[in-house]
Amino acid sequence: MSTVVASTESSAHTETTTETIASLSGVTKRYRNGVVALDDLSLSLRRGEIVALLGPNGAGKSTAIKLLMGLSSPSSGTVQILGADPRASSARQHVGVMLQVGKAPEMLRVREHIDLFRGYYPSPMPYAEIVTAAGLAGMEERMFGQLSGGQKQRALFALALAGDPDLIFLDEPTVGLDIQARRGLWEQIRSLAARGKTVLLTTHYLEEADALAHRVVVINKGRVVCAGTPAEVKAHGSIPGAAASKTIRCITSLSAQILLSMPGVTGAESIDDLTTVTSTEVEATLRTLLARDPSLHALEVQSQKLEDAFLALTSEQN
Repeated sequence: MSTVVASTESSAHTETTTETIASLSGVTKRYRNGVVALDDLSLSLRRGEIVALLGPNGAGKSTAIKLLMGLSSPSSGTVQILGADPRASSARQHVGVMLQVGKAPEMLRVREHIDLFRGYYPSPMPYAEIVTAAGLAGMEERMFGQLSGGQKQRALFALALAGDPDLIFLDEPTVGLDIQARRGLWEQIRSLAARGKTVLLTTHYLEEADALAHRVVVINKGRVVCAGTPAEVKAHGSIPGAAASKTIRCITSLSAQILLSMPGVTGAESIDDLTTVTSTEVEATLRTLLARDPSLHALEVQSQKLEDAFLALTSEQN
């Protein structure tokens, strides 16, 4: 499969504005050992959007985020936060960060951590709003070291919000959270975007990116290989020039040979009683299936997963 590249400027969410909050423009990052982490990469983040930055290990995600955080400088190209150098205090006071490897002093209380971080910013988010957004009500007097892994994640999320930032970096924010807590954090992230905040999300939970992101940017070997809405990326991850595949699961008496002769069918497999059919023309395939096998039952249709598109888009460059 040839590489498919969509514009990083794709409009993915009607509520976002065209105001650029942060950008990487023609950025190359070359380390002293000769490794090129980013290769002429450009990316813009707009106000009010959630962008999921995805890529395999070593793709350049961490380097891109370090540049945007002002922790590293590009070998060439420009990096800006609200029109300023990310290392400038005028830019940093508008940024919040939650890193997967983030830690905090264990002998300080949650309340003390929040108060401390709020004190770093000229216009911090109100204390009560931070506690509510992070789901920390009732935990404020507990020592950070006494928190469970999931509770520590929520506390680190609270610290990322302390300055009421315009741009928030979230690196694997839901690691260690149970399903209920994860969904709750998703709602808070959506709420931030609805208030005009910009969120750059990195996650290995691709269903999380699919559920949250207005725009997905897939990078590999330091370059953008695809960008757009989750639906657009899933379409680009299918066969070039073809519609995105869908999967049909059912119990049918039809053989694989018959199934493969149907319109749009690109694959058919039966394991025990369950048959799985892949089709790029799912409606036509379903009509034919039901016409040829009136006894067909246990029917289920699934769209292509973002995980499938991600694997297709990144494996083709290896």
